[in-house]
Amino acid sequence: MTGPNRIVVVGAGAAGLTAAEALRNRGYDGTLTLIGDEQHLPYDRPPLSKQILAGTWEPDRIALRGNDPLAKLDADLLLGRSAVGLDMATRQVLLGGGDRIDFDGLVIATGVTPRSLPGADIAGIHLLRTLDDALSLRAHLLDGPAVVVVGAGFLGAEVAAVARGMSLDVTLIDPQPVPMYRQFGHRIGELVGRLHTDHGVSLRCGTGVRRFLGAAGRVIGVELTDGSSMDADLVVVAVGAAPAIDWLAGSGLPLGNGVECDTHCQVAPGIYAAGDIASWHNNHFDTRMRLEHRMNATEQAMAAAGNLLGADRPFAPVPYFWTDQYDARIQAYGIFPADAEITVLHGQPTSRKFVAGYGHHGTMVGVLGWNSPRELRTLRQLVVDRTPWPPQASVSATAIAS
Repeated sequence: MTGPNRIVVVGAGAAGLTAAEALRNRGYDGTLTLIGDEQHLPYDRPPLSKQILAGTWEPDRIALRGNDPLAKLDADLLLGRSAVGLDMATRQVLLGGGDRIDFDGLVIATGVTPRSLPGADIAGIHLLRTLDDALSLRAHLLDGPAVVVVGAGFLGAEVAAVARGMSLDVTLIDPQPVPMYRQFGHRIGELVGRLHTDHGVSLRCGTGVRRFLGAAGRVIGVELTDGSSMDADLVVVAVGAAPAIDWLAGSGLPLGNGVECDTHCQVAPGIYAAGDIASWHNNHFDTRMRLEHRMNATEQAMAAAGNLLGADRPFAPVPYFWTDQYDARIQAYGIFPADAEITVLHGQPTSRKFVAGYGHHGTMVGVLGWNSPRELRTLRQLVVDRTPWPPQASVSATAIAS
């Protein structure tokens, strides 16, 4: 069986660009098309809510590649073009405007789109996903507004930290009992909450948004589900994101919480997915997952490209991700189920320098480090080795809450 001679990659973010480069690095010399819906050259997204928003980096610093490396890629780079459909019968990607791009190999890497809230379509309410979003939000933060951030996950917590670093009045709202509850559970969430309140953030957890208050077409406040309300000159909605799969409706591909792949990132013959949009079965944890993490975008894109060219290797990583807030760098390897047990493996939470382990169904499945990068890299091996839970000589889990 011969390999593909016309490969299309839809999505020009980290996953799409990495897939294109991996194809070339593996010797693919056929026609290669990279399609992106933004006008910008491929860029890195994690700095948007940190360095770009804070103004410590100029936008050109987040470019993933310069013009010369992109030229050497020898790809048809179609920027500012959105995929609007997929015709499986003719093996074509349909673009807005009516163009059709033939393929015999396809990598889907269209990522996610931010979720919004009812009534959030008035001036002063922002979403943050793209470079243009970040630049617009920063420009408005410079006006010195009273800021309300709705959603205390990774993105919302990072935005709140940047806004406080600009000496703005900030309120952080989340219906969960503590920040980052969905990501790391109650005990770590309590520590994140203390971190924010120590830096002057007004924390409103355990309540959601009932409606946005406006006047003359502009936001002036937020009413919460507990009946209280607060003034707001600027609101950032950071309530998660949905896989960008609308353009695949009617294609016949399996869609659910993303594009549903097998263990090799394959969706259908000759069609693979990578990055935030891909849902696949990770054999290491024996579970289906979809990850919105920067490192996974790169690693999965390399795996998808390799398998498209015949490598035939399951993709079973130990995920890695991180968040920077104030003087805290929180890094994590593995998965963090809601019902996992937790224990301290190194250091003390009270000193804000520690590593915690997460156990699930008798196995170590995750390790989290708070300002402890060296120790975390060593303890990561416990997750790689599927160490039985509880680990030997560990500290009581109650120490996390002390």
